[in-house]
Amino acid sequence: MLRQDPARPRASRLRRLGAALVATVAVAATAAGCGTAPTAMSVPTPPAPGAPADPAALNAADVDAWLDGLLPAALQRTGIPGATVAVVRDGEILTTRGYGHADTGTGTGQPVPVDPDRHLFRVGSVSKLVTAVAVLQLVQSGDLDLDADVDEYLDFTLPRRYDEAVTLRHLLTHTAGFEERVAGLIGLDGSSPNLRAALATDPPEQIYRPGTVPAYSNYGNALAGYIVEHVSGTPFEKYVDRNVLARAGMASSTFGQPLPPALADRMASGYDAAGVAGPFEIVGTPPAGALSAPATDMARFMLALTGEPVGEGPLLDAATRELMQRPGLDATSLGTLADGPRMALGLFDESRNGRHILGHGGDTMFFHSHLQIYPRERAGIFLSLNGGGRGELDSHELRQAVVNGFADRYFPGTSERPAGVDAQTSAAHAAAAAGTYTDSRGFGSNFLTTMGLVGRTTVSVADDHRLLFEPGPLSATPALYEEVAPWVWREVGGQRTLAMRVTDDRVTAISHDSAFALLPVEPARATAVVVPVLGASVLVLALTVLSWPFGALLRRVLGRPRRDPAGRTVRVLSRVAVAGALLALIGWVVNIAAIMGLQEVSAASLRTVQVLQVIGLLGVLPAGVRLVDDVRRRVGWHRVAASALILLALAGTGWFAVEFMLLAPSISY
Repeated sequence: MLRQDPARPRASRLRRLGAALVATVAVAATAAGCGTAPTAMSVPTPPAPGAPADPAALNAADVDAWLDGLLPAALQRTGIPGATVAVVRDGEILTTRGYGHADTGTGTGQPVPVDPDRHLFRVGSVSKLVTAVAVLQLVQSGDLDLDADVDEYLDFTLPRRYDEAVTLRHLLTHTAGFEERVAGLIGLDGSSPNLRAALATDPPEQIYRPGTVPAYSNYGNALAGYIVEHVSGTPFEKYVDRNVLARAGMASSTFGQPLPPALADRMASGYDAAGVAGPFEIVGTPPAGALSAPATDMARFMLALTGEPVGEGPLLDAATRELMQRPGLDATSLGTLADGPRMALGLFDESRNGRHILGHGGDTMFFHSHLQIYPRERAGIFLSLNGGGRGELDSHELRQAVVNGFADRYFPGTSERPAGVDAQTSAAHAAAAAGTYTDSRGFGSNFLTTMGLVGRTTVSVADDHRLLFEPGPLSATPALYEEVAPWVWREVGGQRTLAMRVTDDRVTAISHDSAFALLPVEPARATAVVVPVLGASVLVLALTVLSWPFGALLRRVLGRPRRDPAGRTVRVLSRVAVAGALLALIGWVVNIAAIMGLQEVSAASLRTVQVLQVIGLLGVLPAGVRLVDDVRRRVGWHRVAASALILLALAGTGWFAVEFMLLAPSISY
């Protein structure tokens, strides 16, 4: 369900993000620094633009030979069990190929090779394209209006921070402004999901003004799917089965969870990094990622998206299909971000070599997929993998090698560069852009705001007028960009483009991948502030707790008398606060790690941690009284220093709790 990652991938991107949080807090505890784990996986460096190479002949024989030379070796190298591929061109399925195993046979018997016509793969967020088609069918029929407030089509109330309407156009372009939501994303218990309940129960907060910030949202797309269900009066799964899948001739595909009996034995197994098969995944919001399909059916879907006659008839008329494939928003709401890559209605702009390419990636915990269409060339390619591989980046890099290799082999061309910007202007713009950024896809109203501590991007000036991104967008390695038009930057030696929005001479957003943007980190949340404060506070609290038994033991060994009973009450209260603050931080690490591992965490557990956090925060008062009392009674500089450090540590953890929403009333996630 996670975009490219995005998506956030191999094993769940969310699980990796959770692990990154644990590492971050642990690192902070030793004041060593904050992790910079990438928020999306690295992509092989694109070839530098230049004179077009002669394209290879796009026919079945050449594609088969190219795929045969690429995929078997890649699967063996990465440990990914299997792959299924489909390629279409000029209204025909050019080829479907299966590689590796749909079932490795471990513990079950003989391995089963992938059959692209038979075996179903989970396509993750590629499912969102089916949802977008369903929405546009109802737009085409006049039942829905892309620009009407979605409140007209819902039977529950969405949380609103802004007065502007949230529209279907916003939902399909990931600009409705919702924060991320984790609960119920993917389950393994085999129970069928309830779409309305998943959307209406504790919906995510709106943290951005609608239409202004690209922020990928599973919730937003699923909400569009529910509108299809509510307005049509037909359960979403049944609507798309009849009106999208059946019409496109996708007879072996389904959004059903669990799978219908007739398809259950055709499902490929999905594997974790250790090569262990996982259970059938239950996507909690089916429109966002529940489709199971064989490569042959996905080929038919690509043909339908390019307007070819397949199945029972066209999915959309020509005008609506063209609407789906052009940018969904313009500068009216996006401002200068519109000069960069923009979402069409459900489709990412993945153009390359000067070719108009639209696509979508998708990841579940065990499956990793990508689909691209070339509307003008009437071509497309689909790939799905049933494992993430042994390395963190294996599945993403392999998908990129396939889709980018397909473009470079069969549709090469020049990628025209604008004339550029003069060095003086570019230097000023680079200076304005320098800073630390975090993903727009994130949390802003609850304790998971702490996730903003990981995956940050540092932007610095290089060569006076260029920008160095560390890591580069959609990459795990640094990338150098140069300005090619006012506030539009292009990767040096590559094809990635990003656009910036500027307010009062300050860069306020950097759009880099249609539905993803980088936003500047608030000064109070800067790594240079958070790590020293939190790290030193945790260190003091931990040493304080350790000093209690050792101090008592040392006094007993040396025969020293117990401390003066004066001030005993505030000392006891301070100790309670120290223990509460430290236990709270440990509790947050444990609970957030579980949440990001897609495990359910009870409200009681989260509220208990919040109570401990409040105890730590309120402990600032007795700690302050204790310090004043120690100074007044002249107990010695070492005790005064200890009291001062405890006060500062409690204040530091209290500040962290307030700044990062650990005490927010909402514990929805």
